[in-house]
Amino acid sequence: MKRVVLGAILGLLVAGSAQAQSPQDAWWEQLQALCGKAFAGKEVWGAQGSAFAGQDIRIHVRECTPQRIRVPLVVGDDRSRTWVFTRSEAGITLRHDHRHADGSEDTLTQYGGTTVNRGSDQVQVFPGDQLTADVIPGSGISSVWQITLEPGQRLIYAGNRVGTPRGFQMDFDLSQPVDAPPAPWGW
Repeated sequence: MKRVVLGAILGLLVAGSAQAQSPQDAWWEQLQALCGKAFAGKEVWGAQGSAFAGQDIRIHVRECTPQRIRVPLVVGDDRSRTWVFTRSEAGITLRHDHRHADGSEDTLTQYGGTTVNRGSDQVQVFPGDQLTADVIPGSGISSVWQITLEPGQRLIYAGNRVGTPRGFQMDFDLSQPVDAPPAPWGW
């Protein structure tokens, strides 16, 4: 009897010591689950005269490894943009990789930032870093991006320059995959 009780106690201790999945791990797995699929989206709000207004917008969760996910953002015929998510001990980093049609880097590229907290299993926030301040004149470190994943429903990509009216939001319908766009420039 003592062995049974001792075994039960040890079993509970081992089960209790197993770490629960972190919000970032859950968010990452949800994004990974979309790998290979493309989704249509639209600009929900943005600056007047936005390059995204009225355009055919698609994302393609095109390349996934345990430490990196690349998601081209295609606007009309413009295949210059790719979101690059990477994981490290510091958190999740979002970079915006912008390319010319010949594959060369745009001067406005590699901006973004790294999460500063665990976020939630649906929302990760990426405050702009020093590279962003260097690449986007006047942005300081006030730029921030948010990616919200509502599994089976939508992905929300939003950006804002804190303290200004500048910002945008795009919603992508995760319930209806679409045909994948051609490869982004530079691939």
